[in-house]
Amino acid sequence: MTKTRIVYLIEQQPERRQHFETVLTFIGETVEVISPSDTLKLCAADALCVIAGNGIENLHKLAGDAPHLPFICASDDPHNALQKANVIGPLEKSFDYSSLSNMLHYCQAYHQQMPTKAARKRHPGGGKLEQTLVGNGRTMKHVRQLIEQVAVTEANVLILGESGTGKEVVARGIHDLSGRSNGPFVPVNCGAIPGDLLESELFGHEKGAFTGAIGARKGRFELAQGGTLFLDEIGDMPLPMQVKLLRVLQERIFERVGGSKSIIADVRVVAATHRELEQMIIDGKFREDLYYRLNVFPIEVPALRERQEDVPLLLQELTQRFKKERGVGVRFTERALESLSYHRWPGNVRELTNLIERLTIMHPDSLVDVPDLPPKYQHVEHDAPTPDYPEEMLEREALSAIFSETDEEPDDETHSAIDSELPDDGVNLKGMLTEIETGMIAQALDKSDWVVAKAADLLSMRRTTLVEKMKKYGIQKD
Repeated sequence: MTKTRIVYLIEQQPERRQHFETVLTFIGETVEVISPSDTLKLCAADALCVIAGNGIENLHKLAGDAPHLPFICASDDPHNALQKANVIGPLEKSFDYSSLSNMLHYCQAYHQQMPTKAARKRHPGGGKLEQTLVGNGRTMKHVRQLIEQVAVTEANVLILGESGTGKEVVARGIHDLSGRSNGPFVPVNCGAIPGDLLESELFGHEKGAFTGAIGARKGRFELAQGGTLFLDEIGDMPLPMQVKLLRVLQERIFERVGGSKSIIADVRVVAATHRELEQMIIDGKFREDLYYRLNVFPIEVPALRERQEDVPLLLQELTQRFKKERGVGVRFTERALESLSYHRWPGNVRELTNLIERLTIMHPDSLVDVPDLPPKYQHVEHDAPTPDYPEEMLEREALSAIFSETDEEPDDETHSAIDSELPDDGVNLKGMLTEIETGMIAQALDKSDWVVAKAADLLSMRRTTLVEKMKKYGIQKD
C-alpha cells in the first residue's frame, strides 16, 4: 500500500485506540492520533484516510468539509449513519486485519481515481496524453493510467502491441510525464539497423575502431543522457547484441566500440515489440534474462479492432490535426462513420492515419460519404448520388456543345443547321431543335446497337434522361 500518506485516527476510548495503532503499525501504515478539536486541520490535510471512532459528534459535516479525504466510520454512535459518499464502513468493534485492509485499499483507490485536478497537478502533461492517446474506452483509459503511474519512476518499461497501434506514442507519453522530460527522447528502430552496425549505433565508436571509422562518434546511449532511450522492435535485436545490452542495463555503464573508457548510462530505457517474446525465448531467439530485465513494467497497447468505439474520436482528432498542420481536412457523413466502424483495421491507427491523408488529397475540405471511401472500407449498403438537373439546363448544354467551335468537322445535319440562314418569315426554333435532338438520339442509338447506356455515353447524358427523352419523342426500335 501507499505509505506516503498518514492515517489519522480519532478514538477517545484508550483500549480501542491502542488496538487501532497496533494493527495499523503492523501492516506498515503511519498513524497519527488527533483529538476531536483538531479536526479542522483535516480540511487541508493530505492523508490516506481518517478513521473516525468515538469522539466526533458530526461526522458527516466534517466529511462534507473535506471531500478529498475518505472516512472510515468506526463509531459506536448510531447517529453517525453512512450518509456521505466519502464515508465508508461501519468498522465493527471486533474488526480484524482483513476487514481493515479492505477498507484501506478502498481509500487508496479513492485517491487514485478521484475525478479532480489532483492527477493533473501531479502529471502536468496529462491533458496532452489524452490528445495523443485518444479513446474513451476502458482499455485506453487503463493504458493512460499505467503511463501516469510508471512515468514518475525510473523503471524499465516494455510496450507490447501490434504494428501501428502507437507504441512510440506511449513511449513519448512516458517520457513527457517523467522527471526526464527536459532531457532528450532518442528512438532507435532495432530492426532497421544491420546487426553488425547496431553496437556502434547504440554505444558509439572511437576513431579507427573499424574500417571507415574516420572519427569518434557518440552512440544513442550518449545522445540520450539525462533522457529516455526508446528501443523499438527489440525482438529483432541479434542475440550477441542482446548480451551487451543486458550488461549495460545491469551495470549502467558502457564503452564505445574500440574504446576503453567507461561511460555512465544515465538513461531510462523503454523498449517495444510486436513479437511474442515469450515464444521467442522458447525458440532460443531471445534471452530470458534480458526479457525480465526489460519487462519490469509491461504496457500492452490494444489493437484498434479491440476498441472500435474509439474510431469516431480518432477520426475527429486526426482530421483536426491534418487541418491544423496542412490547412486541409475532411468531414464524414453518418453513413461513412458507420461503415468505418465496421472495418477491422489490420494496420491499426497507422492505417487510419493513412486513410485520412488519402481522403484529404482526394476530397479536400469536403463531406465524405460511403461511395467516396476506397472499396475495402465500404461496409454498408449505399447508392452513389445521381442528381437530377432541370431539362432546360440539359438542353442548353447540349445545344452549346453542338454550336460551339470545334476542330472536328461537323456532320451534314449539324453543318446544315449551323450554315442555314434565317428565312424572312422566321423559323420554328423549338421544332428545329427538337428535330436536331431526335436526329442525334437516333444516330447514337444506331451506333450503339440500341444499347441505351452506351448511347447515353455518346450523348454525354445520364441513361435515365435518355430514356425519358425516348419516351417523350416516341423513339423506339422497330
